[in-house]
Amino acid sequence: MRSRRNQNRNADAMDTLRAQGESTSGTDVEHVVYEDGFTVRTVVGALFVAFVMLPGAIYLGLVSGQSLGSASEWVTIVLFAEVARRSFIPLKRQEIYVLFYIAAALSGLNAELGVSGGPFGNLIWNGYLHVAPQATGTTVTLNGELTTISRAIPIWAIPPESSTVWTQRTFLHTDWLFPVGLLIIGSVIDKISQITGGYALFRLTSDIERLPFPMAPVHAAGATALAEAGSKEESWRWQVFSIGAMAGLVFGFFYLGIPIFTGTVLPAPLKLLPLPFLDLTPNTEGILPGAATGISMDLTHVLSGFVLPLPMIVGAAVTSLVSQLVVNPMLYNANLLPTYRKGANALWTKMASDLDFWMSVDIGLKIAVAILGIWMAAGIMLRYLRGRRSGGTDAGVAPPPGRGDFDWRKGLMLFAVCQAAYVALGHWLVPAFPLWILILLAVFYTPFYSYVSARMYGLTGRGIGLPYVREAIFLRTGYKGIDVWFMPTAMHDYGAFAQRFREVELTGTKFTSIIKAETLALPLILIASFLYWAFLWYTSAIPSSQFPYAQMYWPVHVTYRVLWMSATTEGGEAVKQFVGAIRPSVIIPSTIAGVAAYALLAAAKVPVLFFYGAVGGVGQMMTTTLPNLVGGLLGKHYFAKRFGLNDWRRYSPVILAGFSCGMGLIAMVAISLGLITKSVSFLPF
Repeated sequence: MRSRRNQNRNADAMDTLRAQGESTSGTDVEHVVYEDGFTVRTVVGALFVAFVMLPGAIYLGLVSGQSLGSASEWVTIVLFAEVARRSFIPLKRQEIYVLFYIAAALSGLNAELGVSGGPFGNLIWNGYLHVAPQATGTTVTLNGELTTISRAIPIWAIPPESSTVWTQRTFLHTDWLFPVGLLIIGSVIDKISQITGGYALFRLTSDIERLPFPMAPVHAAGATALAEAGSKEESWRWQVFSIGAMAGLVFGFFYLGIPIFTGTVLPAPLKLLPLPFLDLTPNTEGILPGAATGISMDLTHVLSGFVLPLPMIVGAAVTSLVSQLVVNPMLYNANLLPTYRKGANALWTKMASDLDFWMSVDIGLKIAVAILGIWMAAGIMLRYLRGRRSGGTDAGVAPPPGRGDFDWRKGLMLFAVCQAAYVALGHWLVPAFPLWILILLAVFYTPFYSYVSARMYGLTGRGIGLPYVREAIFLRTGYKGIDVWFMPTAMHDYGAFAQRFREVELTGTKFTSIIKAETLALPLILIASFLYWAFLWYTSAIPSSQFPYAQMYWPVHVTYRVLWMSATTEGGEAVKQFVGAIRPSVIIPSTIAGVAAYALLAAAKVPVLFFYGAVGGVGQMMTTTLPNLVGGLLGKHYFAKRFGLNDWRRYSPVILAGFSCGMGLIAMVAISLGLITKSVSFLPF
């Protein structure tokens, strides 16, 4: 009985959050008339993003590790909305969101590497891995012969070490034919999987489980505000959006504008605020050994705290602070952090503590989240089936009319075909790797992992980020070879696309519009990504001092990758180090502790979002969790009292959308000036 009351209380809280999101975005999903947002104007917008905005996305990712998504999205929307308004044909909200969606798809970011601007950035990263000192200087044994990591990388993944492409820094060479061909095939398969898998997850987590998706109303509210302004039906949304945009312009000038532009005209960029964060680890290691301390100066994280549920923010902040400031020094004093060395910066310190302890803890806690998610979903489905047996209807789970839904059965069949293609491709390239493992990854791992991630997006606005599972699987198989690290596998997280479908729903846009948009965006991003990455790579080595984020992070990630790759060779200390890092003796207790903590918190009537936030913060640096906490506390104890709780809940997502727009606009101006300067410096006159 108590369990049922807890479930009902959590369900009521979720319904309240969903209603707040719909109010903010201006959409009553019960009565909305869905419209097609894919028009000629959105096609022109897609071309504009691909060939005007994409180079800025690449540049910003390498400089600050941030996505130009906000810049490309909002610059495109503002420009086209203004042109349409002056032509007396204002853009519909659905057209604005499709423009937003296309821009986001064309400028997505690999957050760890700061690689944005399409799939060819991954080839640049692999190229750096190939020629980095860690790869060329690490000797391993394969098939009884000594070689280096660099020479052992297969030529179907990257051109050989002796190829002239590395000295000429060019893609225009026959050595790239096989890697580029695999890249294109993989991009097509992945895009189909994203649409079909993301839709199925949306139906399960949003239509059936009714999760709130707290970050979805941000983009929907921005599109609504701009649509209202263009049609001269301005409401509070446009006024609040404008305030956020002006704040973003001012802050963005100092945080991004000056470093981006000065980085092209000076030997090193002038940074008034530290990028990507202020590293305090060297200052605190004397009293807090093993603690990776620092704080991000990006105001976006504070404004995100306005939007995210406060219990989740508090949970993440508490566990991240306890992990770094309390547990890590205790582990160091107990000689349980053997990899850590004093003098390391925050990134290296976190890497050491992850390897020595937090990796296994994180895996165990994410398994607990998966178990809880499956248990809750099973309960919902059982209640649904009981309702059908007792004469109920499918109204509770049937899609609303006119939304543009497609047959989920055909979608799942197409998703299964894509997973089978991954299995066939991986087995063809690396035939010695166990085929049954590739099949298990496709049939069980990806659907299971994506579902758990979709639930986390639905509850907290963030995915799960389960670390090192791919590495652990490769090590446990006992396979020996470097080629396995470049093998296509069906190990993907499609949970984020459930949130994208929720955004589409909140703007009243037909789902068929997104399918059309994705069909257009894929060839555009392949062409534009090739052109602009080739140009940027030719003009400057990547990484270098011109790209501070890549210069700071890429060597760290190369070290990770080389150690992992050496672990699948014959002998070597890396094998012992990494096999020992993934310890069932820690994973199993962490899983049990995670499930028990959820039960105890539920019994104590602590909001369920506190638990999910706490799981996400375990072992993490405080660089973003502290600013999130500051924003959450300011929102609750100041702004909510000043404007009223209900009004503040409506205002905060629109403020964040406007701030992102302002940051994007100023970043785009600085990047444009920087790229012009770099282009002129290579002209012969």
